[in-house]
Amino acid sequence: MKEFTGFMHGVNLGGWFSQCNYTEERYNTFITKDDFAVIKSWGLDHVRLPVDYNLVEEDDGTYKEKGFERIGQTIQWCKENKLNLILDLHKTAGYSFDAGHGESGFFDSPELQERFYKLWENFARRFANAFDGSSNEICFELLNEVTDKSYCKIWNAIARNCIQRIRALAPTVKILVGSYWNNSLASVKDLDPPYDSNIVYNFHCYDPLVFTHQGATWIPKMNPDFRFPLKSKYSDYAKMMEKKCGQAGTTFDAFDPAASLDQNYFETIFAEAVQVAQQRGVLLYCGEYGVIDKANIPDTIEWYRLISNSFNKHGIGRSAWSYRQMDFGLSDARLDDVRSELLKYL
Repeated sequence: MKEFTGFMHGVNLGGWFSQCNYTEERYNTFITKDDFAVIKSWGLDHVRLPVDYNLVEEDDGTYKEKGFERIGQTIQWCKENKLNLILDLHKTAGYSFDAGHGESGFFDSPELQERFYKLWENFARRFANAFDGSSNEICFELLNEVTDKSYCKIWNAIARNCIQRIRALAPTVKILVGSYWNNSLASVKDLDPPYDSNIVYNFHCYDPLVFTHQGATWIPKMNPDFRFPLKSKYSDYAKMMEKKCGQAGTTFDAFDPAASLDQNYFETIFAEAVQVAQQRGVLLYCGEYGVIDKANIPDTIEWYRLISNSFNKHGIGRSAWSYRQMDFGLSDARLDDVRSELLKYL
């Protein structure tokens, strides 16, 4: 499969312009200019920039010019460090992947959908040619993590309409589209065929969830002190996925219950999405992947090694979650002694 040139090795800037308290202090201090030099020194080629609509819109949809200026400044810092950028709309008015944000109505509201289209037209006018005019250094990611499968049909239609609106202003910029179940691998097949040759299918991979999210307080059945070794048997994975994550462990039915997780796991779960992408002639990109900071460090490094092998084998670009804090921080002090080893697998 063709590689996603310029977007093969990246990191998310989560928690800066999204999933935050939207204060000037947060915007000014959580990520700074110096961080882009650090990211470049890690050998990465791009950043994924999650942005909530709150950065650039008031509640009534009025635009906040200072928010757009902050995105422009981020692009400038990327240019200075020869980093490319994916602009990810992480939350739009009326929809968020996190129900706790209290956003609702987007998929049933033509008005909210029109607001979404107009915001993307605004992004396209301002940023599609913000690098060198070739549209090769910036990509647009329409919306982060559609959740419910019932949204599939309407989301495909919304995405197509939005792409058409963007194309009138930015004919060649690459546009990333993810599917339901939080951009799952299993839902890639249900995306519409690509609108044109500059569409990228986007998925997220935190599999197996019971390992990457061990002790995660936001998973209802997960207790904070739960720990789970990476090399556990598939039978234990299946049991604990249901017990701690509330999900049936059907993913593991393809494996010998007595065997332990290895490289074949990622090859197996990637297979369908890779095949779909090849058949449709579309690039494949993993916008988020990572391991919670509660997992032991040797297991964390091994997980990154295994998933990286499959990314590299199939030419899949990716962006790890996340650069700082957010329960997955790659720049956090806990990784100082092993970061050089971990960076081999980003």
